Amino acid sequence: MKKESKYESHKPNKDGIVTYSDTENETWDFLVSRQDRLIQSRACKEFIRGVELLNFTNKVPQHFEVSNVLREHTGWAIEPVPAIIPAQEFFELLANKKFPCANFIRTKEDIDYLQEPDIFHEVYGHSPLLTNQAYANFMQEYGKLASTVSGKVRMRLFRLFWFTIEFGLLKENNEYRAYGGGILSSKNETVYAIDSDVPERIDLNDPMTAFRTPYRIDILQPVYFVLNQLDDLFKLFDHDLIALAKESLELGNFAPKFQPKDTTTNSQSVMS
Repeated sequence: MKKESKYESHKPNKDGIVTYSDTENETWDFLVSRQDRLIQSRACKEFIRGVELLNFTNKVPQHFEVSNVLREHTGWAIEPVPAIIPAQEFFELLANKKFPCANFIRTKEDIDYLQEPDIFHEVYGHSPLLTNQAYANFMQEYGKLASTVSGKVRMRLFRLFWFTIEFGLLKENNEYRAYGGGILSSKNETVYAIDSDVPERIDLNDPMTAFRTPYRIDILQPVYFVLNQLDDLFKLFDHDLIALAKESLELGNFAPKFQPKDTTTNSQSVMS
């Protein structure tokens, strides 16, 4: 997870306030307005409720503004971090009910494509569901689990995190709805994940299947894993996830359902 980024987080002043430019606020407003329209028939009801509770304005929110709402509902907070942090630190923050969030926003040149998790991805894509207790409890327990294992096993656990918290789907009234932040902060992925008949959608009955499924971060996902309801996240702990993660390393990956990176021309960021 440790990579270089061309973006740098803003430094808050002594009162913890970040000054965003007019251009940055305009970018935030554009992204929120566009995504608000797209999610109405595609996001799960818990996510839409969270967006309503956070009540985003046309300006980039301050970290403490989001944290105040989250603390009221689940005791969580937003933790300012640089653009990219190590996996160990990421999961340790989750274990302490803190969601890492950089305080930069993409430029207009990157409006539809961004690998780095900016404040729009983190705050709009993930914070709404941190107002939901079941989701918040899962995030904390998963953070505790993933912060206690070796690097290789941790990255295998991150794969399950990817297919749930970042790119998970639910069945709601027998229709697919998104809850993953990587989907719901991306214009293209939001439409593709729900409306397209191209990707494969697999019921997440056996975590081993997710552990052995490879993914790429820079394309529209060819595979989505589906739960019946948000509360089912916690049922994943009915399995010995560490043992399964270790076994999946021994068994190896399934054949990828995407082209090798150097020959792929269809590129969409998971964080866009």
